[in-house]
Amino acid sequence: MRFEEAYVGYRKRSLTQSEAALLLGVCDRTFRRYMNRYDDSGLDALVDKRLVQISHRRAPVDEVMRLLEHYRNRHMGWNAKHFYAWYRSGGGNRSYTWVKSRLQEAGLIERTRNAARTARSVSVLL
Repeated sequence: MRFEEAYVGYRKRSLTQSEAALLLGVCDRTFRRYMNRYDDSGLDALVDKRLVQISHRRAPVDEVMRLLEHYRNRHMGWNAKHFYAWYRSGGGNRSYTWVKSRLQEAGLIERTRNAARTARSVSVLL
């Protein structure tokens, strides 16, 4: 059920606050918070801003592109561990996992068997 339908039902007194919250799958307090936000700013206030904000810790695109170009041009065929050692010696400050993940996402290195198996088992659980 959409929030507006639960809200209208509550305002018309055909639903109690607890019933409206239950229909939305939230607790009473959360429903009250939603009502206050809706009354103040409308539906736009109910949008989850975590989904549209970019993380302040996210690496800039040019840094990722520079990393991938270095690997393609000079270090193609190196494994992630050796490339990471070169990356750190050159002044890079990102973690090994970050570097390895960027290389894997770009298809420049393959996932190991255990990582591929773990990824499959996680997707089965989801």
